[in-house]
Amino acid sequence: MTEIASSRPITGRCYCGTTRFRASEAPTTVSYCHCGDCRRVTGAPVAAFASFREEAISFSPNEGRTVSANPGVTRSFCETCGSPLTGRYDYLPGKVYVALGLIDQAGDFPPELHSHHDNCLSWLHIEDGLERHSGSARSRLKE
Repeated sequence: MTEIASSRPITGRCYCGTTRFRASEAPTTVSYCHCGDCRRVTGAPVAAFASFREEAISFSPNEGRTVSANPGVTRSFCETCGSPLTGRYDYLPGKVYVALGLIDQAGDFPPELHSHHDNCLSWLHIEDGLERHSGSARSRLKE
């Protein structure tokens, strides 16, 4: 994390700007996720998320509409444009995962690891030297 990023609020918004958020501190973790669920929710070949402590992030006017298509996972979406906003996972309590592309300062928060790397699309090659976890990396993400 850069010094600038740690000294100012982290901000972001959905595609249409209706839903905005502010975090009072830098993300605890930034991760790529290659699982099919995250690919579907983002529409991208790989997703990237920043994890924030629940107490450190707020949404305006609210966190949007929630959907729980899989047990233990709740996602939220902008009520106006449908942008995916957050993911909350029962096995990672107290954390809110925000799509990295929504964060105004995304350039300050490069991913630190790959989750579900065994599900990576065969034609996608990210040569970054980051640690790769075959599954959810939940033990690493709980740190």
